[in-house]
Amino acid sequence: MWPNVKKGLVRRLRLRESWVIFFVLGIIMMNYPFISIFDKATKFMGFPLLYLYLIIGWLISIVVIVLFTKAIDSRDDQERE
Repeated sequence: MWPNVKKGLVRRLRLRESWVIFFVLGIIMMNYPFISIFDKATKFMGFPLLYLYLIIGWLISIVVIVLFTKAIDSRDDQERE
């Protein structure tokens, strides 16, 4: 089951549209409306909510970049064969 899921994921990540969608989504998530939603005096586990929002968003963007990079590497490997 996992090889089929991996192939489908890699195929979807290769699309240029997905690069653009994730870029635009990242810009939107780091702009005024969302920042103001999380800019509250509320704390979660002792951390301000805005800090957690920014750190989690940063980590998710890193994971997305790693997935895109792996998709490109696997495509290059398939083209070489």
